Amino acid sequence: MSKLARGLPLLITLLGSCSFYARAEQAPAATAPNILTIQGLGENTAPLGGKWQFHLGDDPAWSAPAFDDSAWEQLAVDQTWGAQTHPGYTGFGWYRRHIDFAPTAGPQPDLALYLPRIDDAYEVYWNGKLMGGYGKFPPNYVSYFHPPPYTLGLGQVRSGVLAIRVLKAPFTSFDSSDLGGIAITPIAGSTAAITGLKAIYDHRFLRTHTYTFALNFLYALVMFLGFLGWLRNRDQPILLWIALFSSEPVLLTLLLGLHLPISYNSAIGWAQPCFSIGDISTWYLLLYLLQLDGNVRLRRWTRTLAIISMCGTCLDGLLSAINWTAANTHALQLADAVFTVIFTVIQIFPIVIVAMAIRKRLTAARWLVAIFAFLVEMVNVIRIAAEQGQRYTHWTISNTIATPLFRIDGNPFTLLTILSTGLFLSILYAVYRYTVEQGQHQAAIEQEFRSAQELQRVLIPETLPQLPGYAVTSAYRPAQEVGGDFFQVLAKPSGAAIILLGDVSGKGLKAAMTVSLIIGAARTLADFYDDPAEILTGLNRRLNGRLQNGFVTALILRVDPDGLCTLANAGHLSPFLNSTELTLPAALPLGLVPSASYETTTVHLAVDDRLTLYTDGLLEARTSTGELYGFDRVQNLFASDPTAESAITAAVTFGQEDDITVLTLTRLPVGVESTTSLHAPTLVTVAA
Repeated sequence: MSKLARGLPLLITLLGSCSFYARAEQAPAATAPNILTIQGLGENTAPLGGKWQFHLGDDPAWSAPAFDDSAWEQLAVDQTWGAQTHPGYTGFGWYRRHIDFAPTAGPQPDLALYLPRIDDAYEVYWNGKLMGGYGKFPPNYVSYFHPPPYTLGLGQVRSGVLAIRVLKAPFTSFDSSDLGGIAITPIAGSTAAITGLKAIYDHRFLRTHTYTFALNFLYALVMFLGFLGWLRNRDQPILLWIALFSSEPVLLTLLLGLHLPISYNSAIGWAQPCFSIGDISTWYLLLYLLQLDGNVRLRRWTRTLAIISMCGTCLDGLLSAINWTAANTHALQLADAVFTVIFTVIQIFPIVIVAMAIRKRLTAARWLVAIFAFLVEMVNVIRIAAEQGQRYTHWTISNTIATPLFRIDGNPFTLLTILSTGLFLSILYAVYRYTVEQGQHQAAIEQEFRSAQELQRVLIPETLPQLPGYAVTSAYRPAQEVGGDFFQVLAKPSGAAIILLGDVSGKGLKAAMTVSLIIGAARTLADFYDDPAEILTGLNRRLNGRLQNGFVTALILRVDPDGLCTLANAGHLSPFLNSTELTLPAALPLGLVPSASYETTTVHLAVDDRLTLYTDGLLEARTSTGELYGFDRVQNLFASDPTAESAITAAVTFGQEDDITVLTLTRLPVGVESTTSLHAPTLVTVAA
């Protein structure tokens, strides 16, 4: 046989083989899977990029590795399906990728998967087996706000089909149309490598949010100190509004800024009233800082808008708590839009407040806080308003606001970050100025008390004159540093004495000044008149128009050595003769009516008779439960013949609330030496 004859069968065989492989390469071309080949994975990682097979809808059979997905469209996985061919689509979608892991030398590591971001809930299948997922599908739908990257193991390295089932929930008012599905390329690798990749992400997240977390921690400190200061001093509502204003970024960070296991619906639902708290506290903060809190009409508008805002955001929050995948989506979206429009329009209210304060002369500290609070509020209003319905408007201003202007050590600084920092620094400066002003105010108060203490010498005689034929005891206990009670014992050349006891409405320096006027006028009148009624009439004329709607009750009596006692009363409590209250003619207090007249009453004191004068602080002593000392206790007390000091001690022990003054006058037998006793506090030193 020739060489040609012997080689012919071999040639035919080779040609047949070539024909076979050609058919193997060409015949299945229409149904060949889109295979991603990964060489030498080992302990490393590899991105699963490129085009994946994609199909809208949902069918459990699509997880099977043998399913023919060649007719599916292909999408990139470095951006969502909404940013590619399906803008505005909500519902289910499936991704599939055939992956060929070429074997490497040595032991094969376990395979793991790193999924940076998928919108919203999803399940992962490897060769038809459910390996894990994030969130839950209907009917118990759950997704998460800004979920962290998700990692899961796929078992030993082998080739197969990776299928990802995704559900994009219905849009809210601020969602854009380019959402849905895989947004960042998944990564495969060994378990150790994927764990390291996740650790790198966590570290980068913390490092790039360090400044934000630190700023919010400082806001939390301001919030705590503000609440504490307000609880200690309820007369400073600005502290409450600063605390509430500072609470908004803290609460929003907890709800939306951390990778906490809070469902999307819950996070958004609770965030809505937090936004309202921030808005309302901004309004009231501006009112107080710009000194507009006295404008009744503006306060009424603020209160009304605050109620509308809180109701609107709470209702919008309740909408967010509803499972939109199982409800009438269009009705919910419409309601969401209505509520959003309401409180977005209301958010421009700070413009009105600031406009009304333009001409006010305020300190720089107040204006700084007001300006930064206004700017933060307005930028947020613009950002939120621009986000509403952006899948229809395609406005990008909200993205511009959120874009970092610069970075420091990886920390992004957006416009809002810069304004929030300025606001915090301005609050610190305002607190500093407030502390300085309070120190100056406290110094002024201390000076006022020192002045009042000097006048205390007029309220309380340092010594009492001896009254022939009488034993006198007196005691005075103010409820504060300076009280409104007063008494004087003025000896006459004839041996008689004028005794004056009374009570000025009000307390503090104003009352002390009034007492100074009364004592000076009474001393002058006592030099010219012996009749107590004439002295009261003269005092009333001098006090009329000088008390600024106040008044003075007073009791004046003249006692003679022989026991004759003449009394005149101007609206004061009647004295006790032994254990019986004297009946005196009714009369108006001093300073109310210029033409008021006063009558005298004459009483003769026998030996050992005791006349007791007192102010209403004794009668109105009150226990912690609210029980009054009362007239019956006063009557029983005076029946026991107490000294002035022991009478006051009984009332103070019961529960003092007002100034208390008691003076007793006892007729002595002939030949017994007269005595006087005075008990009063020394001048109080105001604590610095």
